[in-house]
Amino acid sequence: MRPVASLDTTAAGPMCYSRGHMSTRHEKYRRLIETAKALPPVTAAVVHPCDESSLSGAVDAAKMSPFIPILVGPKAKIAAVASQLKLDISPYELVDAPHSHAAAAKAVEVVRAGKAEALMKGSLHTDELMAEVVKKDTGLRTARRISHCFVLDVPTYADALIISDAAVNIAPTLEDKVDIVQNAIDLAHALRFKEVRVAILSAMETVNPKVPSTIEAAALCKMADRGQIWGGILDGPLALDNAISMEAAEIKKIASPVAGRANVLIVPDLEAGNMLVKSLTFLANADVAGIVVGAKVPIILTSRADSVEARLASCAVAALVAQARRERAAKTIT
Repeated sequence: MRPVASLDTTAAGPMCYSRGHMSTRHEKYRRLIETAKALPPVTAAVVHPCDESSLSGAVDAAKMSPFIPILVGPKAKIAAVASQLKLDISPYELVDAPHSHAAAAKAVEVVRAGKAEALMKGSLHTDELMAEVVKKDTGLRTARRISHCFVLDVPTYADALIISDAAVNIAPTLEDKVDIVQNAIDLAHALRFKEVRVAILSAMETVNPKVPSTIEAAALCKMADRGQIWGGILDGPLALDNAISMEAAEIKKIASPVAGRANVLIVPDLEAGNMLVKSLTFLANADVAGIVVGAKVPIILTSRADSVEARLASCAVAALVAQARRERAAKTIT
């Protein structure tokens, strides 16, 4: 396998994190997709791709990235959508399921049988898919809590940013956050980040007993010091400005390897994370890819509003996670 480029740009030096840094839009996503193209293809069970965005998204990903879809859902309906859109789906396996709920169950079954290394959401509700994923006996749970990570390409920031959890865990406890942080760190390693710098966000950078998120942030950092969380450098609590701006960190006199240059942001709860991601999307022209981690395989959650770049980036993230799992499995065998 030929070497691939890293998504981390720390080699450019700390000044690249200043407020004035700009990058070409989609630059980091293009780098991500090119990285994934160097990998063996990943087969994904696409669950109920019965509308234009989900079916065309799966076909586009198959044409432009190392992605092999297995289309799971009502055959007649999928064929009708393909015909309407003039899409050739003949190269792809089609697994019949009468409706969306059955498609979710069948797709999980396909993964459990070892026929797919990823899941991709089609035209069904996320809750419907995740209900099958988290089933105790027939789902895809592991010892870890399942969490969601957004991977953002923000033109005004030097590195790709991982934000978690803004889509699955509504009000995570400290125990939940241990898994959320570890899942995000593992994802960063799968994406070939040279150094994983994790900022545990709150409204302030000091521990305040009246603000629970600051206490949890401090506890998570101490847990990392004790080896209970591994693979990344943690700091917190940090307010958003001193997590991503060197100038803000210097003004506040925060001496930290994370402050001003974080590439993973852990939010206090889903509401804060959702607002942060949407603010970056609509006010900073960020591209946003999304993936669920902590299950036996990566789960691609796409939205009808996603750009082509974001869809391809989500598939590329899944390919990199799948490759990291292959490499861990190979090490375990040897």
